[in-house]
Amino acid sequence: MIVFILAIILFLVGLYGVLVKRNLIKMAIGLVIMEYSINLFFGLVGFREGGTAPIITKGLSESAVLVDPLPQALVLTAIVIGLGTTALLVSIAVRIFEKYNTFDIRKIRKLRG
Repeated sequence: MIVFILAIILFLVGLYGVLVKRNLIKMAIGLVIMEYSINLFFGLVGFREGGTAPIITKGLSESAVLVDPLPQALVLTAIVIGLGTTALLVSIAVRIFEKYNTFDIRKIRKLRG
């Protein structure tokens, strides 16, 4: 249970970075922290204490505890999608820096051009 709470705290740290910080790079880091905390949470949902890999073998009894593979597959997909969105976010931040010479959101809003 404590691990779930730590994943939620990690999500809140990322949310703080997105909502409070005014630097585009810091906001991007906060978004990445939020993505990885969600991935951690999904991985924890599928974990079973004392569970084995869900591979069919002859020696496996019917009452054996298996780890749920579905959250693990979803997390692998989410990691790839998160990498793509992070690359897109960084490229947009670089283009904004090239145009306005700043990462500060307040200064970018004032320029409007």
